[in-house]
Amino acid sequence: MIPTESILKEILSEARVVEKYLQKTLGQLQPHVDDQLYEVLEYGLLNGGKRIRPILVVLAARLCGSAGAEVYELGCAFEFLHAATLYHDDLIDNSDTRRGKPSVHKKFGTVAAVLAGDFLHAQSMSTVGRLSGQHGLDIFCRATKGMVDGEFMQLRNAENHNLSELDYYHAIMGKTGLLISAACEVGAVYGGGGEQQMLALKEYGNNLGCAFQIIDDLLDYLGDPGITGKSVGNDLAEGKMTLPVILALNAAKGTDRNRMATILADKNLRTESITEICDLISEYGGFQAARNKAVAAVDQALAALTVFTDPNIQTERRILEGLARYVLVREK
Repeated sequence: MIPTESILKEILSEARVVEKYLQKTLGQLQPHVDDQLYEVLEYGLLNGGKRIRPILVVLAARLCGSAGAEVYELGCAFEFLHAATLYHDDLIDNSDTRRGKPSVHKKFGTVAAVLAGDFLHAQSMSTVGRLSGQHGLDIFCRATKGMVDGEFMQLRNAENHNLSELDYYHAIMGKTGLLISAACEVGAVYGGGGEQQMLALKEYGNNLGCAFQIIDDLLDYLGDPGITGKSVGNDLAEGKMTLPVILALNAAKGTDRNRMATILADKNLRTESITEICDLISEYGGFQAARNKAVAAVDQALAALTVFTDPNIQTERRILEGLARYVLVREK
């Protein structure tokens, strides 16, 4: 079941409030930072985005009993860290564009991108510690360290053409799942949630993050570049071992398997053979199998929310359920 139009409207409504607080928070920083730094921050932060992580913070806090406006500031800290990772990721991946516009490092240079990312990281830590205390900061820092480890694991997986599905999940939990899970968990801490509530929201976030990354993997091959803002096969060109490739390679036989392995091992072939790889992944069910796993992760995320039975918080629960279902149908 896909999210209803009313649920999507509520998600978009929350995203607009987050956007307002992002602008406000950024404006409060302006008098205290260098003009060029502010220009980089404004460009990178207000260049679109789904604002999923701040929305998760807000909704998790409400599920656990807090409805104060200050929670949006806490949510913005997660968008700050997310933006910092994008600045650095685009530089590492040598990506020229982000959401259809020049990436931060292409527009402002390498040094500016690195320093702005470092600033956002420090600012986000300060905010999380101030608003959610040591417990929230510990969760946040654990996620940050895990993200770095996930990037290193992805590098190792690419270098070794690792076909382990388990290693893939470890990598994506670090890259994507931990920050999404931490947004839910820190929101619960801020909202005064009990142990059962915090564990449930952590489980929800873990599975949402897993599904989110798998859909990203699929969009890399099947998405419309005009909508995603990325060229088709970008992950393949970089040699990343994403789930559709892993599942197809493990299912492929004989010459087809050898051909796929040859393409993955050769940088030039990866760039030239995107259509061929797409056909082979499709033939061996890689796309459908990956989607099935994303659906299973969403089902687990929804199951985790069943502990929230208070009738006064069912709107928040429905929005989180709708957000999980939306992940499966998103186009960018």
